[in-house]
Amino acid sequence: MTRTIGIAAAQIGPVPRSQTRAETLDRLIALLRQAKRGDCELVVFTECALTPFFPHWWSEDPAANDIYCERSMPGPQTQPLFDEAARLGIGFCLGYAELVDEGGSIRRYNSAVLVERDGRVVGHYRKTHLPGHFDHRPGNPFQNLEKLYFEPGNLGFPVFEAFGGKVGMLICNDRRWPECYRCLGLQGCELVLIGFNTPRHYPEFPDTDRLADFHHQLSLQAGAYQNGMWVVGAAKAGVEEGVEQIGGSMIVAPSGEVAARSTTLGDELVIHRCDLNACRTYKEGVFPSRNRRVDQFERLLES
Repeated sequence: MTRTIGIAAAQIGPVPRSQTRAETLDRLIALLRQAKRGDCELVVFTECALTPFFPHWWSEDPAANDIYCERSMPGPQTQPLFDEAARLGIGFCLGYAELVDEGGSIRRYNSAVLVERDGRVVGHYRKTHLPGHFDHRPGNPFQNLEKLYFEPGNLGFPVFEAFGGKVGMLICNDRRWPECYRCLGLQGCELVLIGFNTPRHYPEFPDTDRLADFHHQLSLQAGAYQNGMWVVGAAKAGVEEGVEQIGGSMIVAPSGEVAARSTTLGDELVIHRCDLNACRTYKEGVFPSRNRRVDQFERLLES
């Protein structure tokens, strides 16, 4: 049985502080409509797609940035995106800053939701690997304060039955860690959706700046090939509030080949029709989950 799905990685350019949530939402809705015209069934938006990437800014009070957080999904401000997606019959993955009351404690997560073509939320993920630091570093050209503003995700690495296959989500820095892909792959995941905001400059280790694009692409290709999965990466791109983001949105096949990639640093769709059956060659042929090596390794662990 053929299982193909048209997917668009929806790269967006800078979201300045002066832009309202409604204005940003209009940009996302425009990309949804464009994707529908391109025969897509799923659009992947970036990490914290609704706002500027506020962890780049220092604040004495982390709660001062709660204006950038969503208390429900959908909520009053994001409902128009859900309504338009359902009207178009197109699904999406959306990254956002989440604020939630858990047992009487207010917690903040870097999160994503997966929404089916009828507008239903069918999946929820919270970023596991938070990069950066807790402290203010005034000598840096910008801050990287995800550890201060967010808590590590507590939902694990779930895989969801959606869009005719098995779908997982990761967020930004998660894509650099092979165990993230492996946790999804061992559950039979066929399609991984990743939003990211990646600065070109690393203030603490500037010698890696020249490798930013290479390391990004290497992570996506390795994760795809070694686990036999399609990987879709959607970027925030361009210079946002003084911080240059690499862009580099792309769709990578289970073979590790780049099937499609962005060509700009602005709002852009990267579209490819993905055959989920292509995963079988790598899951069952090249990297079968059950083989002699795995059995021997498990016996070694038991001993």
